[in-house]
Order: sequence, then structure tokens, then C-alpha cells
Amino acid sequence: MITRSNLAEQLREYQIRSKHDWASVSFFSSSSNPALSRVDIAIFVIWELVILAFLVFSAIALYFGHMKLAFILVCITLLLLLCMKITKHVRLARKKKRRMLLPLSM
Repeated sequence: MITRSNLAEQLREYQIRSKHDWASVSFFSSSSNPALSRVDIAIFVIWELVILAFLVFSAIALYFGHMKLAFILVCITLLLLLCMKITKHVRLARKKKRRMLLPLSM
């Protein structure tokens, strides 16, 4: 028999299982507890590595005196950061919408 306490317990267990405390994703997150899957985490880690590479390349370009190249790489990095934020918000909105369509017992 499905009771309110059983549903609350299932919901609590689901929230504990889906909770991730990743420092790299929480750095770009607007909330302290992002409800992201492992695929989302992997995608964001890859994005962050690419962003870090662009920042390193821009520092190297500055060291060798290529101001235009360094400026272009910094602009690309900022665009990637913006795209990462937008992508995260779109994915979370989709997940939230899907969750609202599921019955509470799911």
C-alpha cells in the first residue's frame, strides 16, 4: 500500500542519490546544490578544461607579444563561459519540466 510516509521516504532517497557536490560545477552554479547527472558533470568538466586551455594559450600569446591573438582568445573564453551558463540553464529547465510531468510516486 502506498502511503504518504513511503512516498516521502522514496523522494528523500532519490534526492540523496541524485545529489552531487562537485566543486567545478558548483563554481558556475547559481545554487549550492545542482541536480545534474553524471553526463552533465562530464560535459561541464570538458568545457572547463577547454576554457582553461584558452586562458593558458592567451597567457602564452601575451608572453610572446601577440596582443591581438591574446585578446581574441580571451573573447573566445568569455563566449564559452556564456554558452556554458546558457546550456546549464536550458538543461535544468528541461529537467524541471520533465519532473513536473511525472506523477509523485515516480
